[in-house]
Amino acid sequence: MYRVMIADDEGIVIDSMKFIIEKEFGQLCQVEFAKSGRKVIELAESFRPDIAVIDIHMPGINGIDAIKEMKRFCTNTVFIVMSAYDKFDYAKEAIKLGVLEYITKPMERIKVITVLKKAMEQIDSEREKRSNELLIKEKLETVEPIIENGLIYDILLQEHFEEDIDSYRAILGMNENYGCMLAIVCGDSQEGNHMTNAVGSSVKISGKYQEIREGVRTFFDCKIGNVMANKIAVLLPLEKESLDYNERTEIIDRAREMARFLKKKTEISFRVGIGGVKPLRELAESYKEALNALIATTGSVAHVDDLTISCGYEDDYPKDLEKPMFDAVSKGDQNGTLVYAEKYADWMCQRAVDGDLMSMRLKVLEFSLYAEHLAYQNGGQTYKYSGRNNYLPEIMELDSPLEIKKWFIDKMSGACQNVISKREERSNSIMKTAMDYIKDNFHKDISLDDVSRVVNISPYYFSKIFKEENGLNFIEYLTNVRIEKAKKLLEESDLSIKEICISCGYTDPNYFSRSFKKNVGVTPTEYKDRF
Repeated sequence: MYRVMIADDEGIVIDSMKFIIEKEFGQLCQVEFAKSGRKVIELAESFRPDIAVIDIHMPGINGIDAIKEMKRFCTNTVFIVMSAYDKFDYAKEAIKLGVLEYITKPMERIKVITVLKKAMEQIDSEREKRSNELLIKEKLETVEPIIENGLIYDILLQEHFEEDIDSYRAILGMNENYGCMLAIVCGDSQEGNHMTNAVGSSVKISGKYQEIREGVRTFFDCKIGNVMANKIAVLLPLEKESLDYNERTEIIDRAREMARFLKKKTEISFRVGIGGVKPLRELAESYKEALNALIATTGSVAHVDDLTISCGYEDDYPKDLEKPMFDAVSKGDQNGTLVYAEKYADWMCQRAVDGDLMSMRLKVLEFSLYAEHLAYQNGGQTYKYSGRNNYLPEIMELDSPLEIKKWFIDKMSGACQNVISKREERSNSIMKTAMDYIKDNFHKDISLDDVSRVVNISPYYFSKIFKEENGLNFIEYLTNVRIEKAKKLLEESDLSIKEICISCGYTDPNYFSRSFKKNVGVTPTEYKDRF
């Protein structure tokens, strides 16, 4: 259905247009008309036409001015201008207003029908575009909570790769590099620093999750996770790496209002913990702070920066280097380890200018031991209780910052290298065991599961590292081993094709023949005839 408005002060023109439209388009069009500029505007406000055919010369407000006024509230209307005068100035003004067509009277029937069809096509296109946009929006509203929860899940469990966070940010349109976490905790009521009936409340908030989600968004521009026990983690993206007093107070006030609002809406009690501002990849620490803030106080809302539960640092301490340095060690990232260790060591050297070597010695020893602890955890090494007896004597003999720096870099690099070496060693051991098993058993009906059981790792992980090491998947590798053995037997033995087929682990001679030709280019018989 198209709403068509005809505006002309001549009744004969209106009657002619109505006749043409009704005869050509029938029930597709609902037609209304007006005979003055003022009536045009008044009718347009209530009728909201899809197509407006307007005469330029009308009593009072002319057609061009009427269009200008209508464009304020009829944003999707397609305008067609008609005039008994073929004047360039009118045509130019109509073009400026985005009018679809400028046609002169008397109007031919074919011309009217052609212009109206063109207008209808434009309307159909715009309607389809709006429909698609609404469909996309509807799908996004369905998918967005899943993506937000994925982001928060990866942040809290720290199971993400660096590019994962960037992908989430791109999909969710996040430009901020920092944020803080809110821990929303629910229960029947608050007793001291905890909520009662946590298990029962987790069931309640799961049933009211959508209401809670909408309520939280009323107070914060944020990303919201799913229900975890009786808790919901909320990420509040921020542009700055810190909040001043007024900004922190505003967040606390909004959190209080939110807790009251959610209780009224759901009849469930809520407490809100607020963590410190961190880079996005370190927000797991902010969430821990949010939970700890609630443990440390009996208030309904608690901000970690208001409490004495977080570690403070002297102003120039390079705390931003610690986590990435130890992360690099854990991952076996030698370049990253060296970059961060060098920066941290340079800072210590600057502090040791006044002769305070003992502080540098102690810090170097502390960090080196922790790096090796991470290496034991992530590299599969065997821990030796007495393995570091010489560290303290060694470091006490070093008399300059540069000597201590070198010792520190060596130990950090060594810890990282141990992670790499042990992983490679284990991978090599797994591959050797797997290859030996395939070599000894290729003539049997063996599978990926059989080999992964022998090396004692899951089929999925074994398949992954097997492909990485060999460039072939398990089936491709096994097929190559069998075909190479078949070629050797065809060259050197008098065994029949069927006997060779069975000797190489195939039960069906036809399948063996097809596989041989696919890999060698000729059939087993043709290959044997060469020798």
